[in-house]
Amino acid sequence: MARTLSVKPLTVESLDRIKRLAADLVREAKKKLRHCRYADLRLEIIEVKAARAENGNDKSAQDDYGFGFGIRVLAGDALPSPGYYGHRLGNADMRGLPSLLRAGLRHAYDRAIANAQHKAELRKRFKGLGDSLAALELAPIEVRQDTVKAEYAIDPRSVPLAEIARYCTETSRSVRGLGPRIRFNSIAATTSVSRELFVSSEGAVIDQSFATTLGFCSVVAENDQAQQALSDYIGHQRGWEVITEGTRSELIRHLDLLTFSTSLAHDCLKLVDAPSLRASDKDVVVVTDPHYNTLKAHEIIGHPTELDRALKMETGYAGRSWLLQTLHRTQVGKQIASPLVTAYSDPGLPGLGHYAYDHEGTPARKVVHIEKGIFKGFMNSRQTAAILGAEPNGSYKAIEASMVPLIRMSNTVFGAGTQDPEKIIGEVDRGYYLVGHRTPSIAESRENFSISAQKVYEIRNGQIGQLYRGGGMTADTKDYLMKVDAVGRDFRLFPIPNCGKGQPMQTKRLGNGAPTMRSRARLTGV
Repeated sequence: MARTLSVKPLTVESLDRIKRLAADLVREAKKKLRHCRYADLRLEIIEVKAARAENGNDKSAQDDYGFGFGIRVLAGDALPSPGYYGHRLGNADMRGLPSLLRAGLRHAYDRAIANAQHKAELRKRFKGLGDSLAALELAPIEVRQDTVKAEYAIDPRSVPLAEIARYCTETSRSVRGLGPRIRFNSIAATTSVSRELFVSSEGAVIDQSFATTLGFCSVVAENDQAQQALSDYIGHQRGWEVITEGTRSELIRHLDLLTFSTSLAHDCLKLVDAPSLRASDKDVVVVTDPHYNTLKAHEIIGHPTELDRALKMETGYAGRSWLLQTLHRTQVGKQIASPLVTAYSDPGLPGLGHYAYDHEGTPARKVVHIEKGIFKGFMNSRQTAAILGAEPNGSYKAIEASMVPLIRMSNTVFGAGTQDPEKIIGEVDRGYYLVGHRTPSIAESRENFSISAQKVYEIRNGQIGQLYRGGGMTADTKDYLMKVDAVGRDFRLFPIPNCGKGQPMQTKRLGNGAPTMRSRARLTGV
């Protein structure tokens, strides 16, 4: 007799009614489906509230939910291959969910069998080249059953939508009230609770919940000669208190959204009156603050250490990595940075990049990329770990259950040093201090980069001087890292809520961070 579920309004608690059913389905798949080697199922429900205001007026408000599932099956005789199936759902689908999950499992299985058969045919047709087609293997992991609860002081679901809209509108009015030279501003806030269930035929049952809150400010200032735009985010894996109170933890420190937004607007007003930075034709001393280095860590450490990128799995639409040319020609074990430089990805750190398990049930752990200048390794999935003979490190994530996971950053950072950031600046006779990140431009293999700053200050005789707008720096990645001669102890984490990867695009929220650093690079500007 087929099981049905009663129709009730969807909440994150709705997964309680699905948990046993989901585990039974994937466990039975290996018994009922011929040549099925493995199956897993991901289910997710998210409850989200959001509002936006522009120039002191309400713009939009949203009280919504998301619900979906994704299934992966490995099946086949000689060459086991993957098959995937994903589906977004609505409240009305809850009653028929058991049938939808069974049908999805069969879809994924049929696709896996078709892939395995096609692979076998190609191996026969194309001798030599066809031998490169191999069975898909998953590196072994510790199989766990665990429950991880969301953390918050104010439950996002308890906040009235009208209050979120009011806060955004009042903040936007405060920014507009700074004067007529503020020509535009946009303020947004999003707060949500999500719950993810992962079950596998190996026996994993992982139940994770998250609270995530983000605030955003964009502002444009203008005078008779120039226009200046700034935008930035605050955010944390916590509740509505992130917006109203800010965050004052050891590693994450930001103001409430009102104070943060008016402060950003004041910076914009100062910058519009500042002279433009002129580009340099040679390297100069550059000191970069933690906020600027956050985007630098993202672009020149995070993306090139994603092993699917390094293995050329996304070359056609996202590029490769200079850290791996072939399986036998890599930078692993080689010096690519100054001995002062350490970099790693750590899901155990707080913020948007925190999680306990990835989307194949792998326990998340710290992955060291650079240790005292020596390149150590990549973020991976169970599949890519098997290719390199490495241990899976829990870096396989999707932005929603209906999407196929990809190797993604968690909290990818430059590690802290031991030096006083004020002394790092004070030792510079002539150079530049880059504060806050804006826009990146990165080479296809990440071997060089250009990143603009929110603010650039001249350094003269150890003192911060003239403020400039419209500048940044550009450098060869390895050359820049090798020339790092000072690393501060002021490590901070920041949110990156818009990291894009994949086709179709998956825009992920994650964390990056860094301390103050000093090196040499060319300035960009006019």
